[in-house]
Amino acid sequence: MPSLFESEISQQPAELQRLVDQKFASVAEIAARLQTEALRFVVIAARGTSDNAARYAKYMISAFKRLPVGLAMPSLYTLYDQPPDMRDCLVIGISQSGQGTDVVAVLEEARRQGAITLAITNDAASPMAQMSNHAILLDVGVERSVAASKTYTAQLTAVAMLVASWSGRDDLKQDLHRLPGLAQFALDQAPAVQQAAQRIGDSDRLVLIGRGYNYCTALEIGLKIKELSYINSQSYSSADFRHGPIAVLEPGFPLLAVAPLGKTTPDMRSLAADVSQLQVDLTALTNDPELLQGVPSTIRLPDDLPEWLSPIVGAIPGQLMALHLAQARGLDVDHPRLLRKVTLTF
Repeated sequence: MPSLFESEISQQPAELQRLVDQKFASVAEIAARLQTEALRFVVIAARGTSDNAARYAKYMISAFKRLPVGLAMPSLYTLYDQPPDMRDCLVIGISQSGQGTDVVAVLEEARRQGAITLAITNDAASPMAQMSNHAILLDVGVERSVAASKTYTAQLTAVAMLVASWSGRDDLKQDLHRLPGLAQFALDQAPAVQQAAQRIGDSDRLVLIGRGYNYCTALEIGLKIKELSYINSQSYSSADFRHGPIAVLEPGFPLLAVAPLGKTTPDMRSLAADVSQLQVDLTALTNDPELLQGVPSTIRLPDDLPEWLSPIVGAIPGQLMALHLAQARGLDVDHPRLLRKVTLTF
């Protein structure tokens, strides 16, 4: 019998299909209202997996709306009582449960200051959804696994739908309707993911590299691997990795590069060439023909995958990687130690 985590991973193409089919109109209404606001800045509050969704939103809103975006520092609201000025800002809270005390505190202060607030959550009855000016409800059903899968890709899809509508880009909207098929392609790569997991084997360390839109993907895959297999996985931007951490590499060191075709391709090819000289154990999650031919271990992404959607699609093989690594170590993926489904931080 599959674990809860494995079962929920497999639900994602259908859930993304339903999300795009049923939620696009309501998300477009929110985007139309935002279009009337004179916003100078966007602040996003999130924790854990949702923080990686926030990083995706940071790239998307900055790229397609040209608004500066920052991630909130909740401790300034809950511990120091020194919140920044959020007037004329859009403040977004991202949380699967909508219950995170510190994320709610950011939204409460934003409302007090008169900022526009938006919640992205799976629970319509949650404090975050109830108190916000606008809410995008994921409605992907109860996620029972402690490690998030379908709620994470749904959060990213909600962000993608919002930005596609807010920017008025018909090409982005059309791309989104292809997303369920792209997600199914990623899910079908399970045999290649399992082989890559076997290469990592009993190693207790792993480096993950991404850049641009997929910095969040490297972070999210690394988080899932930590949560479920207890491997000390460290995630970096390829640029930051060159500023010191690259020195940890040595022959046999496992490294996973998230490298879909796009603006970051030349940099990721260059990094792959550099680390190959060190004889690291390199795996590439990619649709780049050069990397598919030149890297010893690969997990294939769809050939026609738009770079801006690749974090949604690329997260799925990462979830499968975490699953297979945990299973290989005889670990219970549905009951990782010291973790619970809803974590309340202050």
